[in-house]
Amino acid sequence: MRLGGDFASLEKHLLRNFRKYALSDVEHGGSFWKWLAVAQHHGLPTRLLDWTFSPLVALHFATSNLNRFDVNGAIWCVNFIEVNKRLPRQLRASLEEEGSLNLTAEMLDRIVTSLSALDSLASEDFVVFFDPPAIDARIVNQSALFSVMSRANSLLNDWLHTQAGLARKIIVPARLKREIRDKLDKANITERILFPGLDGLASWLARYYTPRSAVRL
Repeated sequence: MRLGGDFASLEKHLLRNFRKYALSDVEHGGSFWKWLAVAQHHGLPTRLLDWTFSPLVALHFATSNLNRFDVNGAIWCVNFIEVNKRLPRQLRASLEEEGSLNLTAEMLDRIVTSLSALDSLASEDFVVFFDPPAIDARIVNQSALFSVMSRANSLLNDWLHTQAGLARKIIVPARLKREIRDKLDKANITERILFPGLDGLASWLARYYTPRSAVRL
């Protein structure tokens, strides 16, 4: 969704106040990228997008909403290795120095300590994929990855449209959703695992025991 107005200014206010009021729940003095990841993780609007390395986790999110079993789902795949080749020089150098396939929050902190600093690394738009810190078991169990656009008002889908061959869309047909969902449940790819705790347990049980007659097909 594209937001009107000066979103760069708005996100500064959001993050500043999140840090102000979240001090009792987050380690004081944490890195900027850790704070940003925590904010995203707990539902604050940010320019981050959630991804996963796991195709099974992606299929879970494509088939977990029983109210949408009557429509096709979709999984977007992005070649982040090729995306990294389009990063500004400083970020590519950090990857080469670490011998890493993807950036981490710690690696980003050594180069850019704010979103405005990220904006200034290049005149053209770019996207950064990075490993979030292991804030909790949810991040770990979901094999999570974040992406962040270099500018507040830029959209990832617009950028990918200009970069041939970096992304593809896999359709999950509505007629196969029930079968896929059953196989994922048998493989233990469920809310109980991906969202450890009572909320995930309740979500899993509510979905799993929903009568088949109540599922829209």
